[in-house]
Amino acid sequence: MKKFFSLPIDWVTLFIPILLTITGLITIYTITYTEHGTSIALNQLVFGVIGLVAMAVLMFSDYRFWKSWANLLFVVGILLLLPLLPFWASKLPFVLKVYGAHRWLNLGFFQLQSAEIFKIIAAVFSARYISDKVGKLKWHQSLLFLFLSFFSFALILLQPDLGTAATVLVMMFGVYLAARPSWKVLAVVVIVLAIAAPLAWRQLKPYQIKRVETFMNPASDPQGTGYNVKQSIIAVGSGGLYGKGFGQGTQTVLNFLPVPHADFIFAGFAEATGFIGSSVLIALYGVLIYRAISIAQSSTDKFGELLAISIAAKFSFQAVVHIGMNVGILPVTGIPLPFMSYGGTALVIDLACIGLLESIYIRHKKGFFE
Repeated sequence: MKKFFSLPIDWVTLFIPILLTITGLITIYTITYTEHGTSIALNQLVFGVIGLVAMAVLMFSDYRFWKSWANLLFVVGILLLLPLLPFWASKLPFVLKVYGAHRWLNLGFFQLQSAEIFKIIAAVFSARYISDKVGKLKWHQSLLFLFLSFFSFALILLQPDLGTAATVLVMMFGVYLAARPSWKVLAVVVIVLAIAAPLAWRQLKPYQIKRVETFMNPASDPQGTGYNVKQSIIAVGSGGLYGKGFGQGTQTVLNFLPVPHADFIFAGFAEATGFIGSSVLIALYGVLIYRAISIAQSSTDKFGELLAISIAAKFSFQAVVHIGMNVGILPVTGIPLPFMSYGGTALVIDLACIGLLESIYIRHKKGFFE
C-alpha cells in the first residue's frame, strides 16, 4: 500500500471524480428511492465500479498505445452511430427508442449509448490526427478534419441528441484550435459555420426549437416547454443557504422536477445542500478542469497534450451547460453533469477519461520509467 501511494499519481485529479461519483450516487438514491426503491442507484453503482476498473486499467497502461489504433477506433465509433439514424433505427430490433430518440443499443445484458462512447473516441482520434500537424496544418488537412468533425456531429444530432453532438463538436474543435491554424483557415471556418448554422437549425426537432424559444422567453410557455426550467429554478432557490438535506427536497421527492436524477441533478443537489453545497460542487469541477489543463501543459508529446485538452473541453462544456440550464441561463439540451447524472455508459466514459489523464501525468513525471 505504501508503494502505491508513492507512485507519481495526480491525487487531486483522482480524488475529485471519485468524490463526485459518490455524491452523485447519494443524490440519485435519495431522489429516486420513493418511486423506484434502490434499483436506479444500484444500477448506477454497478457502472461506477466498472468505470473505476476502466480508469485503473487506463491509468496504469501507456496512453500512447491508443495512438496507433485511433483511426480504427474512429471507424468503429461511426459504425456504432449508424444504426441509430432514424431512417432505419425503428426497424432494427436491437435499437431502443427512449423519450422519442434512438440513442441506445440493446445488447441483452445491458444498454449501450453509442454517442457517449464516441466522446472518448473523438478525443483520441482528434489528438492523433492533429498531433503531428501543430503549427503546420495545410488546407486539405483542415478540410478533412472539419468534415469528419461535422459528419460526427450530424450523425449524433439526427438521433436526435443535440447535447452530445455539441459536446463531441466542442471536443474536436478544441483540439483543432490547439493546432494553431492560420487566420485564413479560421476565417473560412467561420464563414462555413455561418452558412451551416441555418441548415443545422432546420435539422432540429420541434421540441428542440421550442426549448430555444422558451429560453429566449421563459414566460411564453410556463406549463409546457418552460415547465422544466421553472421547476429547476425553484428547486435551486428553495435550497437556501444550507439546503433542505438529502431526501427532504419537495421539488425532487414530490416529482415536481422532471428527471431530477439525470438532466436536472444539479438542481436536486442544490435543493439538498443549498448555496454552500452548490458552490463547493462548482469549485470541485473548476479544480478538476484546471488540473486537466495543467496535465496538458506538462505533457512532453503533442498527442498527450491534445488528448488532455480534448478531455478538459469535454468536462468544461458539459459542466457549464448542465449547470447553466439548471439555473435558467442556458437552453435545456439534456447534457449530463459529469460523474453525477444517472447514466451508466456516460459514467464509465467519464471515469475512463480520468484514467487517460492520469496515464499522461504519470508518464511525464521525470525519471518515472528510467
